[in-house]
Amino acid sequence: MPPIKRPIITASTSATKRRRTDAADSAISSSGNNSDEELSLLQSRFISLLSLPEHKKGISNSDLKSHFHDDYTKLVSIINELTRSSKLTMSKVNTNGVNEVFFSLLTEEEATKLEGLDAHSKMVYRVIESSGDKGIWTVDIRAQTNIPQGTLTKVFKQLETRRLIKPIKAVTAKTKKLYMLYDLQPAKEITGGPWYTEYEFDHEFIAELRNFILMCVRRMNGGYGTGNGVTLKQISDKMTQANVSRVKLTLDEVQQLVQTLAFDYLIEQRGVTEEGEALFVAARRVTTMSEFGWWDVLDPDFHFRAVRFEDGVVLTPHEPHHHS
Repeated sequence: MPPIKRPIITASTSATKRRRTDAADSAISSSGNNSDEELSLLQSRFISLLSLPEHKKGISNSDLKSHFHDDYTKLVSIINELTRSSKLTMSKVNTNGVNEVFFSLLTEEEATKLEGLDAHSKMVYRVIESSGDKGIWTVDIRAQTNIPQGTLTKVFKQLETRRLIKPIKAVTAKTKKLYMLYDLQPAKEITGGPWYTEYEFDHEFIAELRNFILMCVRRMNGGYGTGNGVTLKQISDKMTQANVSRVKLTLDEVQQLVQTLAFDYLIEQRGVTEEGEALFVAARRVTTMSEFGWWDVLDPDFHFRAVRFEDGVVLTPHEPHHHS
């Protein structure tokens, strides 16, 4: 066999190979840099989109698909990274009977609050947050998140321990449990407002307030049906000065009390002020009292007597008459 000729490696040949290798490495590196740059730009677009006012409460997964088109699949790594760093949260919203995933950006304060929580806990937090001061039933939380009851119970306990949420009860369903954010005060529809104490209608408290208002109206007007009348604002100011209520009452709540007295014919409206505010006075008695007692009616000659009433009206004696 003829001898095999081996290539002769010269300095120039070695240098050429090194140049080719360096060029390939440079191309690969450049490709990686371009990929990172594209991902960074995509993340900026994603954050800018969620920062718009119309997406303050989140953007649906379907809207993301429509907006990003072919780039939608590249969002997975971005969403995962933002979620891990507590800058993004996911929630499920029932839209036309279909639960759809919504994505929302978190503020720095919110991110600090939710730091260390898993995806389930963050999702539950967002669902409860969206309910505002009305709260949300536990059964509705489960329906919106599809989280198993056992896991959900652990999530509730964790969020309660961190003082992110709190359980409350409603006057309409005292045996059921609602959840709302820890720092919020329940709406009046839930607590019943000032008229309820420990979820029970406080008849005694309301009676005390009604009596005070009636006394104010009478004294400030000089008696029954006299005077020019007092306004709701004047009544409210008197109640505040006397500190008769254990909670601060709004003008609307004072008006509710005044209306109950009007329905019971204890006070009535008499005109309005120049500013259009209603004026209230103590109502006149529907039937005025006369000077005789009930026992006088039993006297045989009762119908021969003159009867004088408090308002000055006098009924003269009438001759007895008989029906044939």
